[in-house]
Amino acid sequence: MKKGTVLNSELSALISRLGHTDSVTVGDAGLPVPDGIQRIDLALTHGIPRFMQVIETMTAEMQVERAVLAQEMVEANPDIHRQLVTWLQRLAQTQGNAIHIDYVSHGQFKALSGESKAIVRSGECSPYANVLLYAGVTF
Repeated sequence: MKKGTVLNSELSALISRLGHTDSVTVGDAGLPVPDGIQRIDLALTHGIPRFMQVIETMTAEMQVERAVLAQEMVEANPDIHRQLVTWLQRLAQTQGNAIHIDYVSHGQFKALSGESKAIVRSGECSPYANVLLYAGVTF
């Protein structure tokens, strides 16, 4: 459910159409997008926009109840992992609900991303900077 204003029209429309438990994948510049899944490509060049900029902007509008990360992120990209988990903890406090964080293998992550309503591509060029966000409800 939408909570504010995003300037990108595709992203804004996507968030407004999300129902409870629908998922959106936010990925780095290298995450494959399966055929048939909407691609919202925000990448301009290497590192622009950063993964966390996309997460912070999207979650200003999107009610989140669950996140799924590749377990490989913990060791291969500890800085992004720490930033993401910290952000999700703050978001949970702001939203007034718990956000459950689950870890799966990168292979499982890619399979789950194929069930997303869309994959949002950032300009992030660091390993495993990907997350599945599951929509919650605001009531």
